[in-house]
Amino acid sequence: MKRAATAIASGLLTALALAAGARSLTAGRVTDPVPSFADVRARYRPSDAQLLDRHGEVLQELRVDRSRRRLGWHPLAEISPALQAAVIASEDRRFYRHDGVDTRALLAAALRRVTGGSSRGASTITMQLAALLDPTLQRRGGPRSVRQKWRQMRRARAIEQHWSKSQILEAYLNLVTFRGELQGAAAAAAVLFGKAPHGLDEGESDVLAALLRSPNAAPDAVAQRARHLAEVVRSTWPKEALEPDLQQAVTRALSAPGGSGPRVALAPHAAHLLLRPSATLAPVRSTLDIRLQRFVNQVLRRRLLAVRDRHVEDGAVLVVDNASGDVLAYVGSSGGLSKARFVDGVRARRQTGSALKPFLYALAFDERLLTPASLLEDTPLEIPVFGGLYRPQNYDEQFRGLVSVRTALAGSINIPAVRTLGLVGTEVFVARLRQLGLAGLTQSGDYYGPSLALGSADVSLWQLTNAYRALANGGLWSPLRLTPDEAVDSPPRRVYSPEAAFLVSDILADRDSRSVTFGLDNPLVTRFWTAVKTGTSKEMRDNWCLGYSRRYTVGVWVGNFSGAPMQDVSGITGAAPVWLDVINWLHRRVPSDPPAPPAGVRSREVSFPAASEPSRVEWFRDGTEPAAARAALARERARILAPVSDTIIALDPDIPPARQRVTFEARQARQARWVLDGLDLGAADRPLLWPPRPGKHTLELRRAGRNAAAPVRFVVRGPAIR
Repeated sequence: MKRAATAIASGLLTALALAAGARSLTAGRVTDPVPSFADVRARYRPSDAQLLDRHGEVLQELRVDRSRRRLGWHPLAEISPALQAAVIASEDRRFYRHDGVDTRALLAAALRRVTGGSSRGASTITMQLAALLDPTLQRRGGPRSVRQKWRQMRRARAIEQHWSKSQILEAYLNLVTFRGELQGAAAAAAVLFGKAPHGLDEGESDVLAALLRSPNAAPDAVAQRARHLAEVVRSTWPKEALEPDLQQAVTRALSAPGGSGPRVALAPHAAHLLLRPSATLAPVRSTLDIRLQRFVNQVLRRRLLAVRDRHVEDGAVLVVDNASGDVLAYVGSSGGLSKARFVDGVRARRQTGSALKPFLYALAFDERLLTPASLLEDTPLEIPVFGGLYRPQNYDEQFRGLVSVRTALAGSINIPAVRTLGLVGTEVFVARLRQLGLAGLTQSGDYYGPSLALGSADVSLWQLTNAYRALANGGLWSPLRLTPDEAVDSPPRRVYSPEAAFLVSDILADRDSRSVTFGLDNPLVTRFWTAVKTGTSKEMRDNWCLGYSRRYTVGVWVGNFSGAPMQDVSGITGAAPVWLDVINWLHRRVPSDPPAPPAGVRSREVSFPAASEPSRVEWFRDGTEPAAARAALARERARILAPVSDTIIALDPDIPPARQRVTFEARQARQARWVLDGLDLGAADRPLLWPPRPGKHTLELRRAGRNAAAPVRFVVRGPAIR
């Protein structure tokens, strides 16, 4: 009893001493240094970097501070008045009537302690803010010492002398911990109730205010405290009207997850590119559209689930605005469906299959080697390459004889494309693809060989979609951008003529010509004008669908990040349904009319020999239309078939040197001559058997003193022939 009486007396004397000190603080100006409100706000750092869409809505949050969870600083005007009232009622009812220290509350606390009442403290909101701003004033596992309390009171008094009441309340509501790691009204409202702080209703505000006193209290205790606050703040409300809202708010708040992950996760791969921890951690505004981003995520997931049983896990979608280059949707993976959801399918390089064919034919149009009506042979083909013969096959393993360029491109027939690459030259095609931004093609044309026509190069969805956008823009290429203020280093560059881009676009929009392979009813058909192409790589490891309207370009990739093949999934069944859903959504209220032909294009009726195709009206570049209304067979450009460039020929020591020969063979070499290391070897209209000499050699095919084909360089190793 004596010990208890002594403790009570000691507590009373301490409280009276603090109260007396508080009264003395009001007698003059306190000189304790305090930071300004502007400094506190400037030093504030959120725990999450935010990626915003083009309209300012949050697309993605990226956690950068694991020690606490707090969002951006919110002005008092953006915090619910109901929460402000509930917090004042809970923590400091005389907030607007004291100067930082509530002497009356200190004395009342001392009396309660003496009489055995509640242990409620007397710290004002300003005193709590002082402790939030100065770590040395915070509790360390027990009550504050008298020295700490005295310093806290002095600091609170100094804050009141330099800050306004609204600034004090604003800072407190942004810095105080409500529950667990949640600091500030914004984080508490977002994680516990899924709201912005201005949207909190009365019941939710009472619950948050109740959590301040006991952040980790049990649900019943929180409900009881919130109920008491509701009665204090809104004494005229009947209890039966308050109870359901309060109980629901308590249930939601205390059953919410801890909040360590992002609240919004619609564009994780774009956020990884754009959000970097910085001095300010200011939100980054992107060009993305949150409604479209959400829709594309849903469509990709739904379509992949439909082919899940065919060993398909991953996909990616990119949507861009043709005019500006703004990226409107960036979906890098299928999320939870993928075993490698952190891989960015928009930036990953994969084989393109037939998706490169439009750029090959556009090059042939620009070189005036072909027209849409030119006839190409769809017959078995063998091409000597390093290590053997290259025998391309069509997707359906059929041969159609003579087909027009329009049919070959729209129907994605492989062998005519390989023949077209032979016309334009692999090196020339590689150079043109680099101009289109396909920077991954770092090797020479000989490295890729004739299979480049069928997409043997690795290209990213980002690069390929923008290349198709160049066709949509009449042959002009410019970089894409993910942020509105992203600088453009150079003006748009012309890669194709407007005429070539128009001819390719018209073919890719031709439903009838496409039907030779895909039928009339397929996922590439739209009710408005679009030009679209699919692609499937070897063994169905990747499939693509890329297409554009007058306003948008949409690129889709479907496959497996592991590189595992899919089972009977082509561009039509894998990527095309996603493309169709997205392009239809984009044009649900936006028209897309066919583009007008440029000035250098004219139409003419043509017929085809041997009734290979029905007569039709076809588009031609000026000067390329046939003299008669009859399509002509495309002529191959001269080229060296053997030896293949960069071949290393080793002489056999077991065969007499005089009996060893190297075959020189060319195609379309009439009136051309063999020239080896500058020495004329004779006519090239038939194969030549050359006695090999050790060393490095350059073989040329010349006609009228000029190169008729790309030169071939090869090496011979072994003993010299005597």
